[in-house]
Amino acid sequence: MELPLTPLEFARRTRKLYPEREAVVDGDLRLTYAEFFERCDRWSMALRSLGVKQGDRVAYIAPNTHAMLESFYAVPQIGAVLVPLNYRLIADDFAYLINHSGARVVCAHSDYLDAVESIRTQLPNVTSFVALEGTKTGWLDYETLLKDVDNAFEPAAIDETDLLTINYTSGTTSKPKGVMITHRNAYINVVGTLIHHPMTIADRYLWTLPMFHANGWTFVWTVTAAGGKHICLRKVEPVAVFEKIKQESVTMFCAAPTVLISIANGPEELRREVRRGVRIVTAGAPPAAATIERMEGELGWEITHAYGLTETSPFITICESRPEYAELSCAERSVIKACQGVELLTSGELRVVDEEGREVPHDGCSMGEIVVRGNAVMKGYYNDPEATSRVIRDGWFHTGDAAVVHESGYVEIRDRLKDVIISGGENISSVEVEGVLLRHPAVQEVAIVGLPHERWGEAPHAFVVLRSGAQASEDELQEFARNKLAHFKAPHGVTFLSELPKTATGKVQKYVLRGGAAIAKQ
Repeated sequence: MELPLTPLEFARRTRKLYPEREAVVDGDLRLTYAEFFERCDRWSMALRSLGVKQGDRVAYIAPNTHAMLESFYAVPQIGAVLVPLNYRLIADDFAYLINHSGARVVCAHSDYLDAVESIRTQLPNVTSFVALEGTKTGWLDYETLLKDVDNAFEPAAIDETDLLTINYTSGTTSKPKGVMITHRNAYINVVGTLIHHPMTIADRYLWTLPMFHANGWTFVWTVTAAGGKHICLRKVEPVAVFEKIKQESVTMFCAAPTVLISIANGPEELRREVRRGVRIVTAGAPPAAATIERMEGELGWEITHAYGLTETSPFITICESRPEYAELSCAERSVIKACQGVELLTSGELRVVDEEGREVPHDGCSMGEIVVRGNAVMKGYYNDPEATSRVIRDGWFHTGDAAVVHESGYVEIRDRLKDVIISGGENISSVEVEGVLLRHPAVQEVAIVGLPHERWGEAPHAFVVLRSGAQASEDELQEFARNKLAHFKAPHGVTFLSELPKTATGKVQKYVLRGGAAIAKQ
């Protein structure tokens, strides 16, 4: 008898093999795998008692807590669909996403009870509101429901093509789209991740990446599959990260490049004493070689760069290490590690194609769009066939990422297609210019965007955050870039900011910068 490919299979195995091993740490709470899965089973039964049936949607608004982690097992094992929402949105956004997904139950952390309560009358299809922590009149209490339920749990029959989660995109230029991830999609990503980035029962994983974002890059299931330990971190700040790494002997975490930059610029005394050998997976945006060099050279951590999108479950490439790279200097290795790399064994086929759909030469210069097909690609956008047909054409998912392919076969993203700057007929990669400016000793963060220019149509403009206590002038940074780039690529202007606008997952919101919001705040 064939068994469906589902990440719940990893839970079954770990439940059997490692019941007494510590599974979850959340502040003072520590749970073994036996205790964790019992809580998941109890919540599954509680959801059924609330009327949740197979195929129903259950929305969550919560930071990285044990209750949030429990949702990734308790909801799908009754055949329901989890809808993990970006908790940094506003109440009106929550109303749209909850209604669009058709969620019957909304579960919220105490920090978001008031926001949901303020839109409660706008949610006619929601039958139950559950407070994961804290209390509010008219809300059910999570822990009380767990305690009172009869735990005679039997899992639902699940097909691998059933929906597992609906993950909403950021929706920077339009309404957010609900990415439909199947059990098979997630299973494939977990297996691929463990092949290329192995984990063991000795690993202690720190939750710096929001669990809601592409299902924590599927590490909500990957860590469990390995029998490792989940260490919850509710708010990601450099001091808290360093403290948890020391307290819990953390061996691994995931983070977007902007989060790595903030950690690398954390308190010097903590950086000096930090545990070395921590393994990091970075994705979400192309990391600069300078960032990788700092993390590996100064902190002694090991960076693995992966690439993907919410729509691809998420990973489709990984920057594989090769034996010959060991002979290179840290700086030289960092340049290679900044590439997106090669296909995961499980993710399917990836190509970089020109506007006519022809594969570009592997010369490191010819730029095209990354397109992919295979088991990692989403089922589609929820209740949005038109948007689905725009990105999945002739069986290929079009990522919107502009890239080149090197002779080695390594893919390197040069930009989002919409972020490529066309100045006087020349294409300029914002990622390339950012990578250069990040090597200036005074620069902590930088974003390059195209702004209107009378002569060239548009020209690169730099938005820069300086390191604490550092100084640099506009002329100095422009001259620094000109000395390392073709002059037309150097920024025509520099705006200094205290911080860059970012999404909840650390991606820089370049559309905000283009709109002049940052300049208006000066």
